Amino acid sequence: MDNTLGQIISEARKKKEMSQKVLAEKIVKENGEKISPQYLNDIERNRRIPSHFILEEIAKVLGIDRDYLLLLAEKLPNDIRATILKRDQATIVNAYKAFRKKLN
Repeated sequence: MDNTLGQIISEARKKKEMSQKVLAEKIVKENGEKISPQYLNDIERNRRIPSHFILEEIAKVLGIDRDYLLLLAEKLPNDIRATILKRDQATIVNAYKAFRKKLN
């Protein structure tokens, strides 16, 4: 994959003509506190992988699909993870095979 999570977030932020400081002020953590511009800088430079919650907040503010950001962060969406954990191994393997086939 050529584009990293940080690159995608950085490019989307710049398209919206936002500074890191402005975007950071719009993103809150699970506890309601805002993230710092330094934390956002670390995300954009691929030094940190944020939580599902923060990725979803970033996706909303920047208008990026949350599932795409989760893929770049190598995380499963929570709804898919919950569904997968209820399945047996064969069902999971078959679902991945079908997914790969669809992509090809």
